[in-house]
Amino acid sequence: MKIGEIAQAAACPVETIRYYEREGLLPPTVRSSGNYRIYSAIHFERLNFIRRCRSLDMSLGEIRSLFQLRDSETPDCRAIDDLVNTHLLHVENRMRELRALKKQLRELLDACASPGQMAACGVLKGLSTGTAKPGSKLSHLPGTHR
Repeated sequence: MKIGEIAQAAACPVETIRYYEREGLLPPTVRSSGNYRIYSAIHFERLNFIRRCRSLDMSLGEIRSLFQLRDSETPDCRAIDDLVNTHLLHVENRMRELRALKKQLRELLDACASPGQMAACGVLKGLSTGTAKPGSKLSHLPGTHR
């Protein structure tokens, strides 16, 4: 199948498929006589695997590692369990950070007694005077703005 067909079948944008190819997550394709990429069932399966992993917020590096482990000759899956456990710990840490961020945003909103004049805006004053605590480890969540 051509790229548009696999994209439609996997409910995935064409550009995302090209990106996964550039990143080496999808194997090279054969080319048709018209120089179109031809995708196989293997590509479709890998693309769906990648999409499921991404839906779990796994990084491309983690997905690459899962492919390497899956394709290895090792019959033991402990390394895969370790990878997923590490990812789970990362998710739990991000959840703690997000709760702290939520608290900071609530504090900013609470600084605003009521909507009114821009000059008296409690949110802007809080951001200007330090309520948002710039530089603290909770003032930004790495990887959340992509």
